[in-house]
Amino acid sequence: MEKYQQSSGIRNWAEGDRPREKMLLKGKSSLSNAELLAILIGSGTRRMSIPALMKFKGIGEAKAISIAAALELGRRRRSAEVEAKPKITGSRDVFEIMSEYLTDLNHEEFWIMLLNRANKVIRKMQISAGGFAGTVADPKKIFSLALESNASAMVLCHNHPSGNIVPSSADKQLTRKLVEAGKNLDLPVLDHVIFGEENYYSFADHALL
Repeated sequence: MEKYQQSSGIRNWAEGDRPREKMLLKGKSSLSNAELLAILIGSGTRRMSIPALMKFKGIGEAKAISIAAALELGRRRRSAEVEAKPKITGSRDVFEIMSEYLTDLNHEEFWIMLLNRANKVIRKMQISAGGFAGTVADPKKIFSLALESNASAMVLCHNHPSGNIVPSSADKQLTRKLVEAGKNLDLPVLDHVIFGEENYYSFADHALL
C-alpha cells in the first residue's frame, strides 16, 4: 500500500484549498485558524508551537513568540466575547449587569444595552451624561449606534441620582418616542430601566411599553 506524503507548502495545495485564493473567493470568515496561520507565515502547516514556527525561513525566536502571542490573544478574545454576552431574560438581569455603571453617581447618565436575536448583550454604550436634574438622550444617536452595531433589540437605561425611581413625564415621553421609532425600524425597545441607589424601575414590568 502506497504511503501518502503530505506536503506543507501552500503552492502544493489544491487550488480550492489554498488559503489566499480561498480568502479572495469566499472571504476571510471562510478560513480556519490553521489557514489564517498559513497565510501569516507562508506555509500550510497546522503546527503552532514556537519551535515549529522557528523552522520556517525568516522566522526567528522573537517573531515566533509574537505569532504565538497573537494567536493566544485571539483565542482569549473569542473566549471573552462568549463569556461577556449574558442573556437578558428580564429586568433583574439588566439591573445586575448595569448597576456598576449607573449606581452611586451624583449625576444622571443614559445608556443603552444592544442585544442580538438571542437577547444576548453585544454592547453597552453610554449615550449621554448630564447634571443632577437630567441628561439628554438623542433618538437619532441611539438608533444610529444600534444599527451600526447590527443590534436586533435594545434596552434603555438611566439613573436618578436622587434615588427616586418613579419615571418622570419626560421619561415616559422619551420612552414612547423611542419605542415607536424602534417599531418602525424593526429594532424593538424591550425595556427602559431606571436605576436608583439599590433598586430599579422597569417600564416593561409595569406594562408601560
